[in-house]
Amino acid sequence: MNLSELTARLHAIRDHNDWKRFHSPKNLAMAASVEMAELVEIFQWLGEDESRRLPPDQLDHAGQEVGDIVLYLLLLCSELGIDMEQVVRAKLTDSERRFRT
Repeated sequence: MNLSELTARLHAIRDHNDWKRFHSPKNLAMAASVEMAELVEIFQWLGEDESRRLPPDQLDHAGQEVGDIVLYLLLLCSELGIDMEQVVRAKLTDSERRFRT
């Protein structure tokens, strides 16, 4: 996954639709949170086993919501000047240090 390419494509959509004025860090964080809530809603009343065996339409829906979340986070990182790949790698390294046995 080339995050720079994805971000550039998102910026093209944003700029074509004149949405930059709405893409403050606050608004993008809130939008990502709303999309996360939509993902959670898919699993809301499922048991543990059911949540691991989503029917194809629900699995597709979950994938769409994951995509929405990632795209909003890419835009948020862009607005804040955060290198997503760098912070994800740093967090993973920290988790490996803290939780590996």
